[in-house]
Amino acid sequence: MAVRLSRATLAGIVGPVAVPGYQPGELSPGIVHIGVGNFHRAHQAVYLDELFGRGLDRDWALIGAGVRESDAEMRTDLAAQDFLTTVVAQEAASSQARVIAPMLDFVAPGDTETVLAKLVDPRTRIVSLTVTEGGYYVDPASQAFAADHPEIVADAADRLQRPKTAFGLIAAALLRRRAAGIAPFTVMSCDNLPGNGHVAEATVAGLLELVDRSDAAWIRENVAFPNGMVDRITPATTQRERDSLQAEFGIDDRRPVFCEDFRQWVLEDRFPAGRPRLEEVGVQFVADVAPFELMKIRILNGGHAAIAYPAGLLDIHYVHEALADEQIARFLSALLDAEVIPMVPPVPKTDLHQYKSTIERRFANPKIGDTIRRLCLDGSNRQPKFILPTIRDALKAGRAIDGLALVCALWCRYCYGETETGQPIAPNDPIWPRLTMRARQARLAPEAWLAMQDIYGDLGDDRRFREAFSRALERTWEFGTRSTIDRYLASLGS
Repeated sequence: MAVRLSRATLAGIVGPVAVPGYQPGELSPGIVHIGVGNFHRAHQAVYLDELFGRGLDRDWALIGAGVRESDAEMRTDLAAQDFLTTVVAQEAASSQARVIAPMLDFVAPGDTETVLAKLVDPRTRIVSLTVTEGGYYVDPASQAFAADHPEIVADAADRLQRPKTAFGLIAAALLRRRAAGIAPFTVMSCDNLPGNGHVAEATVAGLLELVDRSDAAWIRENVAFPNGMVDRITPATTQRERDSLQAEFGIDDRRPVFCEDFRQWVLEDRFPAGRPRLEEVGVQFVADVAPFELMKIRILNGGHAAIAYPAGLLDIHYVHEALADEQIARFLSALLDAEVIPMVPPVPKTDLHQYKSTIERRFANPKIGDTIRRLCLDGSNRQPKFILPTIRDALKAGRAIDGLALVCALWCRYCYGETETGQPIAPNDPIWPRLTMRARQARLAPEAWLAMQDIYGDLGDDRRFREAFSRALERTWEFGTRSTIDRYLASLGS
């Protein structure tokens, strides 16, 4: 009989499961985190749990906050188990479970005044975010703040009286703290974005530009937005994972998190209001995160895109199954060696080819159960961040782009809405209807896809890229995914 997870049942958990060695009364809040999803609980929350377990910095506990309707159900489930989470770290030959407890509360979406009160509380010295790459109101083509986004326009029109966006809440709270003579908190993005601190600052300040330019200037001068690189493969939780947790560890957890054993966090050390001693539990603090994040975004996230769309078109369900497919594995390896790694600047104390090998091993981990569909999700936001910048740099350097153009073509073919066997592909992007329409036009006229300037900008006008993309898409339609990949590999002598 599985133990239903709660504070009262921790003593009843048997077997090799680590449980918290501290009590809620020994903690006090220091961080408000917006976006309490799987990645946050597998990453930042785990680091804090380890720190508190060592008896260190227990005045940096978490308060969760939700801004989307889907967060309400998450809040209900976590509250029912005293905000505990079971995290299962998996390697091919082992699984390790631990119950973590760094969260004290979770404010439900829509409870604006309670969230603002938590943010204004002087004990709150860091506000962190995991709101996904698409949650920063960034124009995909220009990568600039999208001031015309309806949610931003609504918060600005209301003059931040009852903000609904994460960034509206942050901006309103910072202004309230300023008026009350309370020092500003540090805003720490934990999302997968190049220069995520800079992007977060641009969004907060950009929103305030629409309300009061002097307030925006104050934000830029007085609030710290450190950049950071985060990494841990963390798939969505399904009934498969809940059943596995009960069968293997005897725990009934409404919201368990399964992830790989590997984790990495690199942060700029810019925390004027103070920070927990995360270096004690493996976080790397550096003066410049850019080399690390560029490496990760281009090799790992770009690598995910490279395998996602061919695997999706070939009806492959899991990521490890894609890596077990010899052709897809060869495509990933050849593309990274020939076109991606040459566009990654040196990273301190890091061998890029060794990093690539680590990435391939991580992708092949059969325990993770990461899905191809998750990797294919939200390409309209991810391609401009993970693939297109590498193409731009390669074009400037006069280097090859055929493989990267093929990745774009395979994304287009995926957005057509059916696999090569004719199976329908369910909508998998916020703008799926438009992408599907464009993909169907592009079957006969490839330039129709590149004409989406909000995604490609002026890249669609580049002759070399346009020709490489058109050639790849036409071959994919005429000969199929496998034949087109084979042709690319043959061109490299692979």
